[in-house]
Amino acid sequence: PSQAVQFFERMERDYGLKRDRASLKVVVEKLCSKGFASYAEKMVKDLAKVFFPDEATCDMLIRGWCIDGKLDEAQRLAGEMYRGGFELGVGSYNAMLDCVCKLCRQKDPFQLHSEAEKVLVEMEHRGVPRNVETFNVLITNLCKIRKTEDALGLFRSMGEWGCYPNETTFLVLIRSLYQAARLEEGDEMIDRMRSAGFGEFLDKKAYYQLLKILCGIERVDHALSVFAMMKDGGCEPGLITYDLLMGKLGAHNRIDKANALFNEAKSRGLPVMLKEY
Repeated sequence: PSQAVQFFERMERDYGLKRDRASLKVVVEKLCSKGFASYAEKMVKDLAKVFFPDEATCDMLIRGWCIDGKLDEAQRLAGEMYRGGFELGVGSYNAMLDCVCKLCRQKDPFQLHSEAEKVLVEMEHRGVPRNVETFNVLITNLCKIRKTEDALGLFRSMGEWGCYPNETTFLVLIRSLYQAARLEEGDEMIDRMRSAGFGEFLDKKAYYQLLKILCGIERVDHALSVFAMMKDGGCEPGLITYDLLMGKLGAHNRIDKANALFNEAKSRGLPVMLKEY
C-alpha cells in the first residue's frame, strides 16, 4: 500500500501520467478493496485541498474500513461525513451492516439480529432506503449461522420494502436449504429462480456448488436428480462435476452408476481418468 501511495505522488513528475480526481479514485478504490483504508483515508485527507473528496470517495473509504473489520473507524468516518454536510449512500450502510454481521458471527452469533437492527434503524432515521443488497447481506449472514428460516422470512418480506431478489439472493438460499437437508424447498427455489428470469446464473459453477453440498450431506440420489436437472436446463457439466459424482457413487458402492457416468463423460469428450474409489 505504501508503494501505491508513493507511485501516485510521483507519477506526474516521473512518468508524465496525469494526477486527477479519476486517477485518485482508482488508487483509493484499490486500497479500500484490499482493506488498506488507513492509507486511503490519509491520502484523501492530504490531497483534500487539491481534490476535494466527494460522496463516492467517502463511501469507498467506509467500505474499506469495513473490509478491514474496523467498524469503529467506519462509524467515526461516517460521523465526520455527516458533520461535513455529506450524505451516506446505501452502499456505505450495506458495508457497515455486513461488518456488524461478520463481527457478531465471530464473537457472538446470538447478537447478530439486535446489532444488525441498529444499523437498519439508523438507515431509516437518515432516510436511506434498503435495496436488494441490504437484504442479500442479511440473508447471507443468517445462512452462514444456519438461520435458514429467518433468512426465508426476510426473503418473503422483500416486497414490502420495494425490493426484489436477484441471482445472489436465490443462490444463497438454495445452498442454505440444501445444507439444511430441505431438499424439496431447495428444488422449488431453483424453479423460482428460473421463473424470475435468473436461470442464466445457474451455470456450471453454481450447480457444482449445489452438488458438492448434496454429496457432503450424503444425499447422493438427490445430487443425481439435480445433475439431471442441470443437463435438462442446457448446462454442460465439466470434468470436476463428473469426478465429484463418480467419487461419491464409488464410496456408496454404486459402481454401475459410476461407470455409466464415466462413459457419459467420455462420450462428451471430457478427459476423465479411471480411478479407484
